[in-house]
Amino acid sequence: MDFVSIGESVLFMFILAVFLGFGLALLGAKLQVIEDKKIEDVNAMLPQANCGACGFPGCHGFAEALVNGKANPGECTGLKTPEAKQAVADCLGVVVVLGEKKFARLACQGGSDVAENKADFSEGMTCLEAMTFGGIKKCPQGCLLLGDCAKVCEDGAITMSKFGLPVVDISKCTACGKCVLACPKNLFSIVPESQKLYVACKSLQLGEKAKKECRVACTACGNCVTDAPGGLIKILDNLAVIDYESGLPQTEKAVESCPTGAIRYDGRLQITD
Repeated sequence: MDFVSIGESVLFMFILAVFLGFGLALLGAKLQVIEDKKIEDVNAMLPQANCGACGFPGCHGFAEALVNGKANPGECTGLKTPEAKQAVADCLGVVVVLGEKKFARLACQGGSDVAENKADFSEGMTCLEAMTFGGIKKCPQGCLLLGDCAKVCEDGAITMSKFGLPVVDISKCTACGKCVLACPKNLFSIVPESQKLYVACKSLQLGEKAKKECRVACTACGNCVTDAPGGLIKILDNLAVIDYESGLPQTEKAVESCPTGAIRYDGRLQITD
């Protein structure tokens, strides 16, 4: 083979590579447009609550996961009817798989009967407005008791006790996440029903100072850490924190030595009038 033939072969291979590369780039761009359109179509069918209960960053993130086969329409708690879930499933060509029941949980037990107040506010004021005045309670992390969460709950799952604390009716809660967004103290979270062990407090005060502000506050005593399987519970910033990702058993023994009842084992918020 002479140098001319070699040169022609190299040139041909180069042109072929450029052509194939260009073709693949066009095809990739077209497929990306198709995928983006599918994501937008699916996202438009979601409730736009952006509650994060599905485990993804908002409804758009969940739509991306759905299109990429990393999630199922049944995981969206904001799609409140079987028909709504089925519509998304039909769009994706998948079968609806219902996940574990989830509900909203409040990380505070500090009603007016056990928590010290530092101010009174007029009826009709919102939690967000009260925040601008520094809140009602002496506990900086405690519930503001003004019911923004109950006002946004379209399912009637949240009522206010006579001590001003929100109470979640598990049977009515659809885990839509609106209370999570409404609470300026970030006290609500959406949790699975199997998550029985939990800390019903967010106080960052230590010891007697925490207890003086609220009789049911976590005092960071560490008893729960000792009683629970090693590594399940830690004290971080003067607050007991449960590592649910550890896979360790959520034993009821962890609550037995808590001096204030701040850590609980019933899976549901049981505060009543």
